[in-house]
Amino acid sequence: MSAANSGGSRQVLRVTRGMPTEDGAGVKLTRLVGSPEVPDIDPILMLDAFRSDDPKSYIAGFPPHPHRGFETVSYMIAGSLRHKDNKGGEGLITDGGVQWMTAGRGVVHSEMPAQTNGTMFGFQLWLNLPATEKMRAPWYRDIAASEVPTVELSPGAKMKLIAGAWGTTKGPGPDRPTQPFIADIDLEIGTMAAIPIPQGHSAFAYVFEGKAKLGPNGQPRELVRGDLGVLSDGGDLAAVTATDGARILIVAAKPLREPIAKYGPFVMNTQDELRQAFSDYQRGVF
Repeated sequence: MSAANSGGSRQVLRVTRGMPTEDGAGVKLTRLVGSPEVPDIDPILMLDAFRSDDPKSYIAGFPPHPHRGFETVSYMIAGSLRHKDNKGGEGLITDGGVQWMTAGRGVVHSEMPAQTNGTMFGFQLWLNLPATEKMRAPWYRDIAASEVPTVELSPGAKMKLIAGAWGTTKGPGPDRPTQPFIADIDLEIGTMAAIPIPQGHSAFAYVFEGKAKLGPNGQPRELVRGDLGVLSDGGDLAAVTATDGARILIVAAKPLREPIAKYGPFVMNTQDELRQAFSDYQRGVF
């Protein structure tokens, strides 16, 4: 999904606004990664954005359903979401909180709104697991907003670091072979900042408030609210200038370069493994 770029600042290769869809029990959302236009950005399998003030569009939530072979990361900007799974994981996140679940060899979980009115606004990210970890033990953690460190990138530019590292600051996300870097960037109007994306990681930038120009001097591309920009490979940072006040979700991870066999809630490496996942779930192995 991306092209080589020999160091320095990354370029925006393509822009998508995703596709409207429904998931769970009818939750309305926008699928930005995992769509026909952008099937994946190895090892990033999916990004869904949900944002509504209408309880009818989210109240039914995501009742119990299975997963195997990857991780889910839910980040709430506004609202409350309750997680419960069949391995004993349970928690509630509110504004600024994160739920991180490693499905591994199999888990059945639910994600239900813990509110009946007001704004529900957040993201769910799917990260692939390498073949050697697809059958690892499931794992779950709630990360409260207070656990997410804030880093000042430049005057008027700050970063909430959910996963990965910047200097001596480390996000609370777990260590994984894909070395995920997940950051929420908040920029005042006219602010410039360099986002420290690890060298060699696949990456995207999703503008969910305002607008900003991304890319090296002479080659910036303006993204407005709702735009997701797939970034080039190779560079070790993304240069951003806020042409309006902006908030940007930056996600990067180390590519696995392994075959992917996926269908619905299961992501494996071969069709045989995929069939086995369905069989195991139907037999109650999960």
